[in-house]
Amino acid sequence: MHRVITEHFADGRDDLVHSRDVTWLEVRAHRDAALAASDWRAVKDRVLPNAWKEFRDLLRTLPQRFDDPNDAADNWPVMPDE
Repeated sequence: MHRVITEHFADGRDDLVHSRDVTWLEVRAHRDAALAASDWRAVKDRVLPNAWKEFRDLLRTLPQRFDDPNDAADNWPVMPDE
């Protein structure tokens, strides 16, 4: 989840414009979408690699691990490689 707004220039430069605050509603919606997008990896007839188990667990526990939605967004779990 990205909070940083970047301005892209024609000469190839990217400059940080600002970071925006997010709400728990946005964090949970983004989290739920990420879980739904990876649900197919967790079907019964497929072995789920540990990296994916950890990723999905980190997504599920975001609200419990952070007091502030901005901290949760800034520490978003990295999706494992295939």
